[in-house]
Amino acid sequence: MRQIILDTETTGLDPSQGHRIIEVAAVEMVSRRLTGNHLHRYVNPERDIDVGAMQVHGITPEFLQDKPRFADVAQEFVDFIQGAELIIHNAPFDVGFLNMELRLLEMAPLANWCGGVTDTLAMAKGLHPGQRNNLDALCKRYGVDNAARTLHGALLDCELLAAVYLALTRGQESLSIGLEARGIEAERAAPRARPKPLLLQASTEEVAAHASLLEAIARESKGACLWGMEQGAV
Repeated sequence: MRQIILDTETTGLDPSQGHRIIEVAAVEMVSRRLTGNHLHRYVNPERDIDVGAMQVHGITPEFLQDKPRFADVAQEFVDFIQGAELIIHNAPFDVGFLNMELRLLEMAPLANWCGGVTDTLAMAKGLHPGQRNNLDALCKRYGVDNAARTLHGALLDCELLAAVYLALTRGQESLSIGLEARGIEAERAAPRARPKPLLLQASTEEVAAHASLLEAIARESKGACLWGMEQGAV
């Protein structure tokens, strides 16, 4: 199974207010192993960046002046994620921005290019309700080294999220194996069909011997033998 760990950085919080993507990163994982294959691009948004956003990721308009526009990397991006399941932390945020960028280019939405989206924030909230479930908190909880994360960066965050995702889902294989084993044991323990009873008919000699025995018991018991009464022997 091919999965893509994905993250973006943006000029602000809301694409409906004209904010744009300024960094996109995608890291490939196949059969729960990172392949080393990744896509990482900085993007010139052709607009200002909110001060609050710059404090989070440290990316300035000056740094992005000579970078390509999203239109220049869009096809490369959708080709890279084609058919894969996307793993995203707080997926509605990134998906909203990506869909906005694709819509501006009159391209199909993200769902048409990928094989589905998994939101690790929603997963973490389900596993750890009432706790902090941002990426830093999850790294600490699962022992993932995030010392290099002084600012948000799409590529580094993808690599950290990959480790967190594996930790969040590490019970899946053992659960599957356990279910298979229980199925085998259940099959072994299933009751087998009982064989059809074999009916043996008494021979003429055996019937006569039985009648003689009942007569003897009836004499000894002075007529108190119930068997003899049932047989009509007394």
